[in-house]
Amino acid sequence: MAGPQMTEAEREARLVEILRDNDTLMQVLRTVRDIGLPDWRLFSGSVYQSVWNAQTGRPAGFGTKDYDIGYFDPDTSWDAEDVWIKRVAAAFDEPLKSQVEVRNQARVHLWAPQKFGEDFAPLLCTDDAPARFVAPAFAVGVRLEADDSISVHSAYGLADVFDMVIRPTPRRGKAKGWDKIIAKLKDRWPELTVAD
Repeated sequence: MAGPQMTEAEREARLVEILRDNDTLMQVLRTVRDIGLPDWRLFSGSVYQSVWNAQTGRPAGFGTKDYDIGYFDPDTSWDAEDVWIKRVAAAFDEPLKSQVEVRNQARVHLWAPQKFGEDFAPLLCTDDAPARFVAPAFAVGVRLEADDSISVHSAYGLADVFDMVIRPTPRRGKAKGWDKIIAKLKDRWPELTVAD
């Protein structure tokens, strides 16, 4: 593992290195950047799972089911979001066409209560979203910038990602379906440590 002995800057640099070694993930980042989504990030599984695969010697992309793209547009209409969803889908061939999922973070508070059984205050930007994810290890977003650098936003730091520790997000507690989420992850990465 690469956790406590690394500084946060070293973890971030290592994360970027790991992401650059994943050809499919980099294709997603390049394509989405070139589309011009406003205030966007690639979130969650495809990011933290890339680290776990590197930590455990698994191939890049192992366990990745989708690529979650969050963006921020103050127009919270479904029609406006659907335009971006279709534009992004049109930029990919299968299987990525079906795997890249795009969601306007300005709309989360409209559908989150029904999906997650929790109320959410409206977000002010895409980088507000990860703090609400169910575990600190999941609360990471990245973006390929115009100069080809990869910017990283981690709401709680990267230690849990590199230490392969899953714990509930502070101030949120265990999310709906927590045990099911953990069981699926432990099935693919038995090296994970679950901390309540």
